[in-house]
Amino acid sequence: MNWDWQVFCKNTLDGEIMPRCFGSGGEITYLDWLLSAWGWTLSVSLLALLVALLFGSLMGILRTTPHRGLVFLGTAWTELFRNIPLLVQIFLWYHVLPALVPPLRGVPSFLLVVMGLGLFTSARISEQVRAGIQSLPRGQRMAGLALGFTLPQTYRYVLLPVAFRIIIPPLTSESMNIIKNSSVAFAVSISELTMFALQAQEETARGIEIYLAVTALYFISAFALNRLLHAIEVRVQIPGVIGGSR
Repeated sequence: MNWDWQVFCKNTLDGEIMPRCFGSGGEITYLDWLLSAWGWTLSVSLLALLVALLFGSLMGILRTTPHRGLVFLGTAWTELFRNIPLLVQIFLWYHVLPALVPPLRGVPSFLLVVMGLGLFTSARISEQVRAGIQSLPRGQRMAGLALGFTLPQTYRYVLLPVAFRIIIPPLTSESMNIIKNSSVAFAVSISELTMFALQAQEETARGIEIYLAVTALYFISAFALNRLLHAIEVRVQIPGVIGGSR
């Protein structure tokens, strides 16, 4: 098998090998393109993670309140977004919603993908937040209310600080999944890693090198996020509750 890693040093227009593998004066090499695609993948993933954490946490909290209307809202949200395939949701955001809601026609496809991926993941995070809160002894909520806290204050100062520490491991998995699921963005022409791999392989006929490089960047991204969240988990763990001594 002949390897040709110099493919990344080639000009995307004429195929000539560029010095130091980077283009200049408007010229772009496949390495330039690869790094740009990696940036798009990270941007989509991190913004979608923020959306997922915001809406997922909110819906998870609503599902544990004593108010039936709020519980119904949180449950309906969760069931809606987790029972529709991700790719279908991306197409709905890209093709259907702009037709139904005219102001969305001017929204960049990048942001539509972020919303689609973020809301899809929010349903899964909602389940984790709900489970984290409900895993706490009921006495904690009652103690917070007995101290004179309002229900929102009880969540803020008593329940959520412990619940979020408990759910860091499953949140880590969901965060890594977002990086992997960001590959669906290629379906609406976002120039992320999967789109780069498809186009570069077609242009260069060097599929092995292209896909190995893309695979390595996906792995590096997910593994780095895993290590970061693991460090946070270790730092904030509560002795006697999460991996600590009683």
